[in-house]
Amino acid sequence: MKKIAIAAAVLALLAATATYARFESFDPCVWMEHELAQESGLPRMVVAARIQAEFLVRGIGDPGAKDCLLAWWDFRAEGLRKTP
Repeated sequence: MKKIAIAAAVLALLAATATYARFESFDPCVWMEHELAQESGLPRMVVAARIQAEFLVRGIGDPGAKDCLLAWWDFRAEGLRKTP
């Protein structure tokens, strides 16, 4: 049982390290902004405004981490569906 707990802790640490290394943040709003800017080639300020506008259209004035995480997952899933 201890080995499983240690393995899970090591995997969680590796995942957290990889996430921070890629996005330089643990905030899913930053993840989405980073990936959209990378994909579109637009400046991050424009991408941030686009993301905020999308949330406003959905009726979310101040998106929290949960809202951003769900939107980021949707964005990733949409990208996977487009990939042949």
